[in-house]
Amino acid sequence: MTLVGKSSESSAEKILNVRKLSSKAGLASLLLTVLEVIRQLMEAQVIRRMDEQLLSDLQLDEAAESLQKLEEQVLHLCKIFEIKPEDLNIDLGEAGTLLPAPGTYYPGEPSQNPSILELLDRLLNIGIVLHGDIDLGLGNLNLIHAKLRLVLTSKPI
Repeated sequence: MTLVGKSSESSAEKILNVRKLSSKAGLASLLLTVLEVIRQLMEAQVIRRMDEQLLSDLQLDEAAESLQKLEEQVLHLCKIFEIKPEDLNIDLGEAGTLLPAPGTYYPGEPSQNPSILELLDRLLNIGIVLHGDIDLGLGNLNLIHAKLRLVLTSKPI
């Protein structure tokens, strides 16, 4: 896992950048990154619903105000933990970046190099069902068995 940086950075330099961030902010950087992904996913869904005229003016105003407050809180926490907001975007190598570059993505419009956030937004828009089994245990003992079925969508079911 490396942070977005200059394309001429070597792998060692990228690893050093991650270590600097990790040692400086620890778990805070990871949590803020997850929070920022969720915030941007919600923003994309508000934009989609606005474009489809599914929101009243009041709902749109409330959503916009809430998203703005959430963004302000993320920026405030970045300041507290001395994290640059642009460092919340993680470069996942061939999979692309976690977040799109500012101003490069509009929900519903195709993108040349989609980020992970864009792919998640598209999945939410069409819906996906995940099904699986999880076994947790120690040694050779399965102590917990879970059968999971997750419906992930932005549409009402």
